[in-house]
Amino acid sequence: MREIKFRAWNSVLNEYRKLDMNSGKQNLGMGFEVMGGINSNITTIYHSVGDVIEQYTGLKDKNGVDIYENDILKSVGGNTEVVIYIDGRFEPVCWYDEETYEVIGNIHENPELLEAD
Repeated sequence: MREIKFRAWNSVLNEYRKLDMNSGKQNLGMGFEVMGGINSNITTIYHSVGDVIEQYTGLKDKNGVDIYENDILKSVGGNTEVVIYIDGRFEPVCWYDEETYEVIGNIHENPELLEAD
């Protein structure tokens, strides 16, 4: 079973906060919980207004770094791509093994990485 984790980008504080099943309700209303037990499909994510919630893909890059939505990846071929969730899958990582990509940043903290392409 894929590990369920989220992170939240707060544009006021300009920082990420991780949300997982161990977070509980944190400051500023941050938190993640599964209702009805560990195997339930009902989840609640508490977050601040304006936060961008990004889900963990369940994959790690070639260096063992977790890959989330909105991460900027560099492929072994030198291409730069952003992870998005579309049509029930995380693109582009759904098609390749973990050795194919390296997380080099994200769209919030490193937008300049996208300007080069």
